[in-house]
Amino acid sequence: MSYIEILILRNLWRRPAHGYELRKRVEAVTGVRLNNNSLYPALRRFEEAGAVSKTAHEQQGRPPKLVYEITDVGRDLLHSLLADLPPDAAQDDVEFMTRLGQFGFLSAPERLAVLGAREQALQERLGRLSALRGQAGNEQWSTLVTAELAARAEQERAWLRTLRAIAAQDGS
Repeated sequence: MSYIEILILRNLWRRPAHGYELRKRVEAVTGVRLNNNSLYPALRRFEEAGAVSKTAHEQQGRPPKLVYEITDVGRDLLHSLLADLPPDAAQDDVEFMTRLGQFGFLSAPERLAVLGAREQALQERLGRLSALRGQAGNEQWSTLVTAELAARAEQERAWLRTLRAIAAQDGS
């Protein structure tokens, strides 16, 4: 599953919503624009898995409005999604930041595990960038880009050390 599913379940945790409202809330809070081709299939999968329930609310002169609500299964699923950062997702900035933004749902050891997965991904990224730097030779622009990407990864590693210290101190 991806950050889209996390954002959907997290927003339903706040309160039930119909599809359009859910799309607008996710966008307002995160800036991520959900389209119907990602939102409704995800809601259908969640409903089939028992993670959300759907209730039809009658409207005069219009089709019923379908309101989705997270279930206990959905709360457990959200927690699992947040606590797990697989290696491929750890490489993705949005996947990592989505989980980081929801660290209030995780225990200190779970937070440290997510941070550790991101640290490992950054180390791998730096290794790839180092290899690319060696292949670039005297190509000025390739060298500049590779150096900038490496600097950004090193800057994030420093930030992760700060986050690890905060996560280790936070017993909640």
